[in-house]
Amino acid sequence: MSTERSVYKSQWRTRAVRVQQLLHPVMIEETELCFPQLNTSCRRIQRPHFEVMLTYIILSSSSVLTAVLNLLVIISISHFRKLHTPTNLLLLSLAVSDFFVGLFLFFLILLIDGCWFFGDLMCILYQYLAYIITSASIGNMVIISIDRYVAICYPLHYSSKITQKRMKICVCVCWICSLTFHSLILIDNLKQPGRYNSCFGECIIVINYIAGYADMTFSFIVPIAVIIVLYLRVFVVAVSQARAMRSHITATNLKHSVTAKKSELKAARTLGVVVVVFLLCLCPFYCVVLSGQDSSLGASSATFVICLVYFNSCLNPIIYAFFYPWFRKSIQLIVTLQILKPDSCDINMM
Repeated sequence: MSTERSVYKSQWRTRAVRVQQLLHPVMIEETELCFPQLNTSCRRIQRPHFEVMLTYIILSSSSVLTAVLNLLVIISISHFRKLHTPTNLLLLSLAVSDFFVGLFLFFLILLIDGCWFFGDLMCILYQYLAYIITSASIGNMVIISIDRYVAICYPLHYSSKITQKRMKICVCVCWICSLTFHSLILIDNLKQPGRYNSCFGECIIVINYIAGYADMTFSFIVPIAVIIVLYLRVFVVAVSQARAMRSHITATNLKHSVTAKKSELKAARTLGVVVVVFLLCLCPFYCVVLSGQDSSLGASSATFVICLVYFNSCLNPIIYAFFYPWFRKSIQLIVTLQILKPDSCDINMM
């Protein structure tokens, strides 16, 4: 059992454990115990005061900003009826997952010194939920890519194929699949929380080879491949349609092709930016995990990779603010408390 446990620890851990490893690539003179009254306690990781304070400030600011901005997106799309479109339902689902990422950053702050004070049950619950939310975010990105693919490549069929009811079903299936898949992967850890901890105050979960490769395949490799292929197709079609519109070619001369509406092209560009930023933020972390070089990273490189992953959840609302006038208008109405007025949900945001 001890040999098997050692092999598992050295090969496959969850993303949350990878984060913990990256945050603590170098241990500087471990002297203090997490729980001084226990001989089996883990040791605190001693870091320079400036580094600790800087990490606290960055993570705390990111946590608050991420939660607040995504809460604005959630309120906007949920409150105003004019924003209840299939595409915005995807943005709402993505904002929900990003909102929880902002909340979970608080727990990451508590792990800076390598000590976990909330017990084994909270540890597995925290990492389990973080696992599900990350996977659901990737699933939302895949559905966004499919939505834009249909809207740009098959514009005449979009309204009949992509309805609010179908989109709600897709979003629910995305979350249910993420929940089920990771429940199966983490079943051993869920049955016995803390079974792989080597000392009291540690927070890790371990998965075997098959589960690890399955997670990497279905939570990263396959979704990223689908996203890239679909958006490459969207990009090619969008460019050709934009050229057709600039050339003032009438619909009668385009018997075998259909020109997408300008609003659809703009939505494709905006969501394309969201997807590209998502890939740029997520890929460095997974590349490090795939290469197995996470333990050899320097402290600054590790911090940069981790910040990219979590900061992505903060960037999405900022992108909406730049590209969507309705989001800027809804923020103004929310901040000024005009949404508390009767019939404010019927305001035309478009």
